[in-house]
Order: sequence, then C-alpha cells, then structure tokens
Amino acid sequence: MHEKTHQLQIRVTAAEKAAIQRAAARAGMGMSSWVLSRVLPSRQPQFRELCQALVAAGDDRRYTLAELNDFLAALDAADFADAVREPLPEHLEHYLANYVAAMVETAANGKGVPAPAWADSVLPLDEPAFGTPILGVRLHLLTAAPPAFRRRNIFIDASIGDRV
Repeated sequence: MHEKTHQLQIRVTAAEKAAIQRAAARAGMGMSSWVLSRVLPSRQPQFRELCQALVAAGDDRRYTLAELNDFLAALDAADFADAVREPLPEHLEHYLANYVAAMVETAANGKGVPAPAWADSVLPLDEPAFGTPILGVRLHLLTAAPPAFRRRNIFIDASIGDRV
C-alpha cells in the first residue's frame, strides 16, 4: 500500500454527507475509506470470482483460465498486488490451485513485483500434467513451459500470445 501524502476535498450537501456517513457506518468503515472503496474499488473480488468460476466450470475451464490470464495481465503492479493478496479458495482442486498459482507467479514476475506469500504454500503436483496427450508435443512442452509452471510440474506452451 502506498503512503497517503495528498489530500482531496469535495463539496457535498448536508444530506449527501449524512448519506455517506450512514453508508460508511453500515460498512464499518470511515468516510474516507468508504468513498475510496467506491471510487477505486479493490480488484480482489474479481480475482476470487474468477477462481470460484473455475470450480463451477468443471472440465470446460479453459475459457475461465483465459479470462483469468487476461485479468491478471491487464492489472498494474498495485492493482495486481491488491487482487491476489488473499489465499486461493480452499476447495480449488490441487491441479487448478497450482495452475492459478503459476499464473500469478508468472504475472508477478512480468510486473516486477513479488508473488504473494500464499503461492509458496501451494505444493507442486506429484505427477507431471501436460497440456496435450500427444507424446511428440510433450517433449517440446518440457522446455517451453514458463518457469513457474515447470516448478509446479505443469507443462504448457505459452509462446503464442503469451497466454498460459
């Protein structure tokens, strides 16, 4: 989080101020924090929703993974750190937890920021997982997979459009 060194003042009516105070109190927040949460919302809920969507997608999760990849790629470093600061949902299957952790680590590396601490707690897969059943392509994937994926025993090719 960045140190707050600037001030912003806005003019509101007495009724607007009272409405803001009530809304902030209902949310258990101070007025400034509440207003900032509305103007500059956290990206964390979107990340969690995409992780939840992976669970619901079942075997047809490639589109959700692509959406998650696009989401992570579009974030600046500060929004990225905010989005991924909380651990993954506990009910995410082990393969998907590793895949998402690898995506997050890869995005963090690309943004020049550290990966969240929770990523280290996701243990790598015991058996290798390949993005294809074709044996000849698997040999290629052993060297083409991004480092974070290889460390987690997931072998995919991200060379086309850098999409994992």
